[in-house]
Amino acid sequence: MAELARQMVGSLEAVLGVPVPLRIQAWDGSIAGPPGAPTLILRSRRAVRRLVWAPGELGLARAYVAGDIEIAADTDLYEVLSAVAQYAERPEIRQLNLGVGDALGPKGRELLRTALRIGAVGLQPTPPPEEARAVRGRLHSRSRDRAAISHHYDVGNDFYGLVLGSSMVYSCAYWTSEAKSLEAAQEAKLDLICRKLGLRPGMRLLDVGCGWGSLLIHAATHYGVEAVGVSISAEQVALARSRVAEAGLADRVEVRLQDYREIPDGPFDAISSVGMAEHVGSVQYLTYASVLYRLLAPGGRLLNHQISRRPLPSGEHYELSPFIRKYVFPDGELAPVGSTVSLLEEAGFEVRDVESLREHYGLTLREWVANLEANWGQAVRQVGRGRARVWRLYMAASALAFEENRIGINQVLAVRTPVNGSAGLPPTREQWLARPQRPELHMAGGGPAGGPGGAADTDLGDRPSVR
Repeated sequence: MAELARQMVGSLEAVLGVPVPLRIQAWDGSIAGPPGAPTLILRSRRAVRRLVWAPGELGLARAYVAGDIEIAADTDLYEVLSAVAQYAERPEIRQLNLGVGDALGPKGRELLRTALRIGAVGLQPTPPPEEARAVRGRLHSRSRDRAAISHHYDVGNDFYGLVLGSSMVYSCAYWTSEAKSLEAAQEAKLDLICRKLGLRPGMRLLDVGCGWGSLLIHAATHYGVEAVGVSISAEQVALARSRVAEAGLADRVEVRLQDYREIPDGPFDAISSVGMAEHVGSVQYLTYASVLYRLLAPGGRLLNHQISRRPLPSGEHYELSPFIRKYVFPDGELAPVGSTVSLLEEAGFEVRDVESLREHYGLTLREWVANLEANWGQAVRQVGRGRARVWRLYMAASALAFEENRIGINQVLAVRTPVNGSAGLPPTREQWLARPQRPELHMAGGGPAGGPGGAADTDLGDRPSVR
């Protein structure tokens, strides 16, 4: 049976009405598709069966994760993903709506004949084991959130170390002109957050969704705060506690295995939430914002760092990517930045600043992909080939989504402004973002940072600690 690739490509183009964006190499060695286009290798009939049973993104993802589809050695993964994304946005594809008449008509019969000839008709292949089991319970209940978070974050701290590097920061880095490495860019992001929050010695910081504790350690070490971090990932909490102890900060930094809805001991001078709100969901977002408002002292600041999506046309229903939902972030949800701002305001916050870091996240994700690829053998030994493929696919696709403005990332700075209207911010953005003028102002504990005039020198406002 020769020329399987030509038969498959020909049938697809007849139905879709536009050329396919990729070259296809079938398991018989035949190749078809536009010359010079990125090349996919279908290793067996099972790859086609996966696409028959789950056409589009989910079927492709299952086939790649299972190893039924490979990227040709001379093909870049980003080229494949970019070609598919651009193809999906073509008007002919977006407007395609094959009904029963098409399935029973000439186009449907041609597809069926092709499927029969190449052996693609058969039982649905079992999804790869890396696909998340259906999470049960009420959407965004505490038990269901714990199960969803565990699927993504409890896959092994050593694996995350391979991907994220020594910073162990799993959120968008900040690529300043001085940041020449991923670690430097992540440190710049942590410092940016501390400066936006106006941290000073003696303040009390809450980090919601604290990951492996990097922000807690940075804020306590360089800004002299006392800090509490919460996460519902058991593996994150275990490593964060270990890292805090190694840094000699156990007397000033506490890491808890705790849901944000269970925190009993406010108020805090400042609250950070970095890469956590995407897991909250629209049904719980006002609750989330209201809880943080209640936990913050009057005059305190919130830094909410959150991925956003583009607004949908009126009448369209939002659904998370099926690949992301089933393999990466079960129950995850993205919202337009305008919706986030509105809900924070509804909870009582005064929103003072919104900064987009979209291009920064594209660069960060490419660094993580490069780390994974450079440590591929070790990653496969730690989590298996299928899960390593999930991560490679999701991070590369996300990098392109940020670069092509299909999703964004924003830092929203909000204040629990007191009744007298004084938000405690200097009059200009340049002033409240300024770094301390003297190096010793970054030192933890006593010394010049805690001495007379230290706070004024930081140009970050003069609000006292709540304690």
